[in-house]
Amino acid sequence: MKEILKLNAIAECGSEALGSGYKLVDRSDAPVAVMLRSFVMHDYALPESVIAVARAGAGTNNIPVSDYAERGVVVFNTPGANANAVKELCLAALLLASRGIVDGIEWTKSLKGDDVSKQVEKGKKQFGGHEILGKTLGVVGLGAIGVQVGNNAVRLGMNVLGYDPYISIDSAWKLNHNITKIDNVDGIFENSDYITLHVPLVDGTRGLINAKTIAKMKTGVNIINLSRGELCVNADIIAAVKSGKIHSYITDFAAPELLNVPGIIVLPHLGASTEEAEDNCAVMAAQELVDFIENGNIKNSVNFPACFSPRSGNGRVTVIHRNVKNVLKSITDLISQDGINMENFVSQSRGDYAYTIIDTSNPVSDDLFKRITECDNVIKTRRID
Repeated sequence: MKEILKLNAIAECGSEALGSGYKLVDRSDAPVAVMLRSFVMHDYALPESVIAVARAGAGTNNIPVSDYAERGVVVFNTPGANANAVKELCLAALLLASRGIVDGIEWTKSLKGDDVSKQVEKGKKQFGGHEILGKTLGVVGLGAIGVQVGNNAVRLGMNVLGYDPYISIDSAWKLNHNITKIDNVDGIFENSDYITLHVPLVDGTRGLINAKTIAKMKTGVNIINLSRGELCVNADIIAAVKSGKIHSYITDFAAPELLNVPGIIVLPHLGASTEEAEDNCAVMAAQELVDFIENGNIKNSVNFPACFSPRSGNGRVTVIHRNVKNVLKSITDLISQDGINMENFVSQSRGDYAYTIIDTSNPVSDDLFKRITECDNVIKTRRID
């Protein structure tokens, strides 16, 4: 029975998706893998037995991805599993930004007396707001969530601009043809009535919304941030809201300075918190781990390339190695010298690292496996029979 250590509560369906050969546990001396959601692993002592970490969600900034790559630990995420939940919240945020819904509800709660209906009719004008029909929405990031947001905004009658220099082929196929693709993010800033962010937090996106970029925007712009709080410089957001440059800012990431500021709505990190999204993420994470553990296949990793193949032959060896010359030749030469035929060979690279799957006609011996492991620039090897 292989143990999978969970560092956060994981939906029960995730445990079921692992199958009978696995046990999802709260404690383990030698887990084969880890599943988590928001647990911060940067100072966590990862057991040496762990070969993979699966984040039941899309973002992985709570995981030391690069450090784990150097150790040969594959980090998975679950892109798209929570996309519908975040999309629905984003559509709600568009309406919250446009109409005085939140302030109106709070004001109505304060009413007293027998003439409440008259008070409502007299005071409702202050919460009227405006419609989204015909307005321009700029979507920054056209991944699984951004595409769904853009497509649905088109159906709601909005003009939609989309920016993503790294858009995948799959996302491009799914993108509504009425969405105008923008080559420079400034085109989003300068032409949008609403801007919604759907990008990961990396060095190039940290503080993307700041005083300089806000200055390029229309007066009265509405900004929605359901991705990561650090994409926006809060002090600059607050100043722009108070000056009227930004009409409203809606974020899913609470910070003390953002609370109780008129024009700013702070949601309690609801984006992927639906029951359906948590179930989807847990199941996908479990399936990714099982396929990697049992077959060595990598799908949806954030630190190693996608590399997978159906099983063939009588043995399988997987090798995590540096993306440098002659590593593959060294490995294949050793296998050939041992008189073993390679039934199938798949290798993919990504940045500084590469991953290779080799199916052999006969199982690889302990001695040959040891020699492969000791090759220069090999980080980790596995033998899967």
